Amino acid sequence: MNNILLLNGPNLNLLGQREPEIYGHKDLNEIENDLKNIASNYDSTLEAFQSNSESDLVNNIQDKSENTDFIIINPGGFTHTSVAIRDAILAVAIPFIEIH
Repeated sequence: MNNILLLNGPNLNLLGQREPEIYGHKDLNEIENDLKNIASNYDSTLEAFQSNSESDLVNNIQDKSENTDFIIINPGGFTHTSVAIRDAILAVAIPFIEIH
């Protein structure tokens, strides 16, 4: 079984409310549940975490590193500004993909 960590950055907690004509009507919880169901079809688990705080995202990467096989991250507003998140992912040496 693979353990996947899904990380979402600032303002993604507002999905479904914020500019739904651009970002859609599904909220983050619905998206996370859809992804958990897909993961289970592939004998994997998906744990989701969202924060508006860069330090919380870094701490979560470090704290979950022992039991995580793959990271999916949508850093939101931290995409172009966070060296700390990038360094945390590289430090734990877990394969990852950045999505938007």
